[in-house]
Amino acid sequence: MTPLKFGLTLPNRGVLFGVETMADLLDMGQEADESGLFRSLWVGDSILAKRRPESVSLLSALAARTKKVRLAVGCMASFPVRHPVLLAAQWATLDQIAGPGRALLAACIGGEGGGGDWQMENDAFGVPQGERIGRMVEGIKALKALWTQERATFEGKYYSFKDIISEPRPVTKPRPAIWIAANPRPSRNADMATNVKRATERITRHADGWMTTWLTPADFRDRWELLRSSLREVGRDADGFDNTLYYNVNINEDREAAAAESKKFLDAYYSFDISRPRLDIWVAYGPPEEVIGKVREFADAGAKEITFRITSFEQRRQYQRLVKEILPAFERVAVA
Repeated sequence: MTPLKFGLTLPNRGVLFGVETMADLLDMGQEADESGLFRSLWVGDSILAKRRPESVSLLSALAARTKKVRLAVGCMASFPVRHPVLLAAQWATLDQIAGPGRALLAACIGGEGGGGDWQMENDAFGVPQGERIGRMVEGIKALKALWTQERATFEGKYYSFKDIISEPRPVTKPRPAIWIAANPRPSRNADMATNVKRATERITRHADGWMTTWLTPADFRDRWELLRSSLREVGRDADGFDNTLYYNVNINEDREAAAAESKKFLDAYYSFDISRPRLDIWVAYGPPEEVIGKVREFADAGAKEITFRITSFEQRRQYQRLVKEILPAFERVAVA
């Protein structure tokens, strides 16, 4: 049994609509690091579809302001449109600044089925929506080659290079961790079960950990057990495999006020109208005891780490409530 760990997701997209400034993000990141309550800091990522301060640059700034926490991008939705040769150099530089073991890259497909601003991003980078999965998998393989081979050679469908010398090298050995963030949904070409199976296979074969979001505790438990079984089948250490749940939080004795503010925040953050059923799954909102209860359900379902994003326009006030009223309730909570 290991203690439940926590992360803090900084709302970097919020810089674009006045929730936080860049200075606010860096200050909160430093405060979270100094508190000793968080294992990790996370930032979101998208280049054109969900515009925000660029993730690797922001993590580098956070690396200079922090000493202990993991510095993670979750998920890197732009991963399929970033060339691995350039990303290898960028991430190795971050790894050098942060120090061994701190930089964590959680890759994902992005795209959300194409259309809208996702189509704008796909068109700008010349990447059809249907190539995103293949490019993500190839990109992971290419990064591993660039970071571990003295002269890297890789030949794939989308990326190919020969005798590449990629420097600086990461200080994390044998290489920085690469996770896959996956939260499969039914698609035009496959049902839910098929997409979950495919995602599980990708994580099993290519990832060092799993990040997910927007699941009920029951769904989390089912998918975690499926992944653990898949890992064991190929001889990987299921017990040592890590996971993180990306969750949202708004603490308020007035439950409906917490829900209303969370909806307003997320509608602005993503430029869509989030439904109440989706809100109920994605946000722990309400009085402290209700929030604690919702978090505990995920701990019981097997979540090893939960990273919280605050869905409030009063980030500092909510942060203080999170660290004083929620996290202390889990000091002795262990997960399988």
